[in-house]
Amino acid sequence: MNEEIKHLLKTALTEQRETFGDELFEQIDVPDLTVNVSNTVYRAVNNIEQKTSAIVSETTDLFNSDLTGYKTLDELYENIHDCQKCSLGATRNKFVFGVGNPNADLMLIGEAPGADEDKQGIPFVGRAGKLLTDILKAINFEREEVYIANILKCRPPNNRDPLPSEREVCKPYLFRQIELIKPKIILCLGKVASNVMLNNNDSLTKMRSEDHELNGIKLMVTYHPAALLRNPHWKKGTWEDVQKVRKLYDELNGS
Repeated sequence: MNEEIKHLLKTALTEQRETFGDELFEQIDVPDLTVNVSNTVYRAVNNIEQKTSAIVSETTDLFNSDLTGYKTLDELYENIHDCQKCSLGATRNKFVFGVGNPNADLMLIGEAPGADEDKQGIPFVGRAGKLLTDILKAINFEREEVYIANILKCRPPNNRDPLPSEREVCKPYLFRQIELIKPKIILCLGKVASNVMLNNNDSLTKMRSEDHELNGIKLMVTYHPAALLRNPHWKKGTWEDVQKVRKLYDELNGS
């Protein structure tokens, strides 16, 4: 199999799994074709009993972590930005903490920094970041009004999915940010971020169709902007999602 076909196949499988989860896939091992860091590829099957779901770690009470002594975002940043608790600390260029209004009512959470974010230390820059800015403007938000962060603070090599161990290290940092910001709504961008925040392995389609709460905070789910760049036909669904976000935001703020 030539490299071009391998690349196209991996891209197609990754995008399908990002949207639909593991419900339609069976895990098989192959020596030379991978979707993620392990030697794993996912094949469509009709028998749901054959599916293999990824393991999701049990969530601890992250809102009662040992980070509660840090009373501001600046103080939290100063104490965690040199983190070396996982291997990503050795490969990053910049620690990508988060950016925006420290008192935002709307918080957006993605999965991890990419190459542009790793260079600049700011989440959601580059093409995906520009698209996110445009999406926010379409529902009458400026980036400065909201707060934007990721599950991980450091870029995984080659933009692979965050490993479970990396997620567990970074989640307390993110949850302390949430505690300090006190948003009324969290919008998760993409399947990985949504699965981590909801502690499940549901498909993006399923999570988008349901109402969620996290410790009393309304939580909503939509596509990741990078996925929209690869799949423009998903923009319609994203537009529907963010209109719901705006509507809920106005209701919660008495607009």
